[in-house]
Amino acid sequence: MTDTPEKHDPEETAATPVPAGSNETPPPAGAADGGKSDTPATAPAVADATPAAPPAPAAPAGGAGEMKEAPLLEHLSELRIRLVRCLIAVGIGFAGSYAFAEKLLVILLKPLTDVLPKGSTLIATTLPEKFFTIMKLALVAGAFAVSPYIFYQLWKFVAPGLYKEERRLIVPIAIATAVCFVGGAMFGYFVVFPFGFQFFVDYASEYITIMPTISAYFSLAVTLLFAFGIIFELPVFIFFLTSLGLVTTKALRKFRRWAILLSFIVAAILTPTPDAVNQLLMAGPMCILYEVGIWVSWFVDRSRKQEKAAKEAAAQAEAAGTTENPEQAQAQATEPTDTPKADDTANRAG
Repeated sequence: MTDTPEKHDPEETAATPVPAGSNETPPPAGAADGGKSDTPATAPAVADATPAAPPAPAAPAGGAGEMKEAPLLEHLSELRIRLVRCLIAVGIGFAGSYAFAEKLLVILLKPLTDVLPKGSTLIATTLPEKFFTIMKLALVAGAFAVSPYIFYQLWKFVAPGLYKEERRLIVPIAIATAVCFVGGAMFGYFVVFPFGFQFFVDYASEYITIMPTISAYFSLAVTLLFAFGIIFELPVFIFFLTSLGLVTTKALRKFRRWAILLSFIVAAILTPTPDAVNQLLMAGPMCILYEVGIWVSWFVDRSRKQEKAAKEAAAQAEAAGTTENPEQAQAQATEPTDTPKADDTANRAG
């Protein structure tokens, strides 16, 4: 009597682990007893029916950088277009102003010539000094003439960062910006220039004759004109910062004392004379314009709060509409199922 060979379980054989990275295949069922087992060899495993996910496309080299650089390049391209348009406008204004630049020079010199003592006059120390002064004056006059268009282009560049309601005010804001700039320059010309130049002329004596050069006077006058023009832009500047959410009305009111102090410091630096009268002539309007800027900021904050409240109300109404519909649908879906059950119970009871 001979012993029968021990049979092996095919599941245990199939479950035998194979070392990772080995080229050996698991032995078929019954291989341990020399193939004498009655259990047939295990059939090859059926391939998984789930299709393999397609490989993800390889990211192009520098894709992340391109994603970050694309908006920057677009902004730079738009800025270049705006600047080119501004330069073309200034060129047109220069061409138009050069035709009567001599008359503009007489107007610019009038605040000084009115206070000069007898025998004093402006001089030119070099031959081309008057020519270049007239050219510069025509350029400045042309920039002032086309300033509404220049400010319009600048506001169009920053328009994407504003709200929809604020974008509609771009044209009025551009006009207001130009009016404030030109108004500041006119204030400096008609109010500050006579007092400032009179202060300097009073230092003349019988031993000193004042004869300023035309280029030196032009540089001083244009610097003051631009300084007063920029200072009068304070309400527009506050409007811009409030629209971007960088400042609030509360913060501006809290900073009022420091703003007054800063106004007098700036006036002391920019005014051509150290006397208190000219400093007040510059610091006074700055303080008034700061108060105007606070009111402008208040209006902007109020409009933003109203818009935010309207958006929240619309969102709540939309959320309420979406939550009511599923309840109604669920109630309608449960009504048909409950009625047959009740009828069935009544029939069984009968």
